[in-house]
Amino acid sequence: MIIKKKIEKKLTRKDIDYLIILSKQFPSIESAITEMINLNAILNLPKETEHFISDLHGEYEAFIHVKNNASGEVKRKIDALFGEKMNESERKEFASLVYYPKEKIDSTIKTCENKNNENNLQIINWYKKNLYNLILLCRYVSSKYTRSKVRKALPSEFSYVIEELLYEDKDKRHKKRYYNSIIEEIIKMNKANDFIIALSNLIKRFVVGRVHVLGDIFDRGPGSDIIMEELVNYHSVDITWGNHDILWIGAASGHPACIANVIRISLRYGNLDTLREGYGIDLLPLATFALQYYMDDPCTNFIPKVKDDEFTKNEIDLIAKMHKAISIIQFKLESQLIR
Repeated sequence: MIIKKKIEKKLTRKDIDYLIILSKQFPSIESAITEMINLNAILNLPKETEHFISDLHGEYEAFIHVKNNASGEVKRKIDALFGEKMNESERKEFASLVYYPKEKIDSTIKTCENKNNENNLQIINWYKKNLYNLILLCRYVSSKYTRSKVRKALPSEFSYVIEELLYEDKDKRHKKRYYNSIIEEIIKMNKANDFIIALSNLIKRFVVGRVHVLGDIFDRGPGSDIIMEELVNYHSVDITWGNHDILWIGAASGHPACIANVIRISLRYGNLDTLREGYGIDLLPLATFALQYYMDDPCTNFIPKVKDDEFTKNEIDLIAKMHKAISIIQFKLESQLIR
């Protein structure tokens, strides 16, 4: 009792409130000690890989490729694990399966079917080899995480099977047939494609623990909205907004000058699909307005920065007129704002 009173005297009201909240999560001394043991043990695990990217500017194809290969980190893991078992060409082939599993599966099946000889057996052997290698790679890249964290990351439809294969006991010979039969059943039940895709996505998730986006997701490129969708669905990400992002946030908040600026930059780089398809913005009123006031104006200083084969000459002329129209509107709005 004396010790308890001394401890209570040292605690502030804020400390007590905090302890009351913690008591809901850890209702007993044993549960608190278990969590302390767990957290201290986790500190001795290798630090997860963090991926820093910046200045994406709507270039979604480049972003998706960088995300899939983790700036080469996936290939480095493959080289480290299979360096003595595969040659460079085989490792590149296997890496492309991890990056783009669906596309690689489709092209492999098509190639096997075109040969018209024992194609079914070839596909089955390809499945077996790659499923086994994907499991080895997944086991390797997940080794820095606790079993609890790995379990939470597993896709629900294959969680039990993947967990069994990840923690295979090599010393128990009688289980070898059990693990082999799992892979054979996956192929037999036509789930090999889905399983390969699930394992590939899981590997990429374990290779990079967290992504840090250091500004400028928007403007210039054709797929800022696609990048945002990818980031929203990513398992662990944080974003430091850049000036281009702040501009779009301002436009989404309804600020007239920001709206005009966003439309102007999109027209300057010919990113009409970002506005129309990505965000459902109707550009017809602006096109009508531009044709009314700039029909006879060549608008040479407002020709968009696009590839030669991206638009027809008539389309480029129209975009230039729209670009000039929204530029003048932006200047007027900014002038009012400055005043």
